[in-house]
Amino acid sequence: MSQLTPIAPGLWTDEMQPRLIGGRRTTDSKIIFPMPVGDAASDFDAVPLRRTGTLWSWTVQNFEPKSPYSGAKPFKPYGVGYVELPGEVIVETRLTQTEGLRIGMAMELVIEDFDQTHATFAFKPV
Repeated sequence: MSQLTPIAPGLWTDEMQPRLIGGRRTTDSKIIFPMPVGDAASDFDAVPLRRTGTLWSWTVQNFEPKSPYSGAKPFKPYGVGYVELPGEVIVETRLTQTEGLRIGMAMELVIEDFDQTHATFAFKPV
């Protein structure tokens, strides 16, 4: 796991095999990601999410996003998609590759470098 600072606090656990942290709404048990912060957090309980899921949809980000993008320089295209964590939530995420992806394939959470000082989460094929 990367020793870089997470891009935002509270996105994943600090376990040996980290899990994303979602929020379970206290009124109806609906799970969302990420866990809300500030006043909105009082309506949710933090819940570690599954590490694995299935690729629900994806594309390739072929151009550098507009400001305030602060990723690696020079920019390299990357996969972005939605991974369904069964019975929990569908997570918007970076993907570790741009080739060989197919809807329905098994995916697993990883922590990877985002830039020289920050780490982010992504999903890779199992």
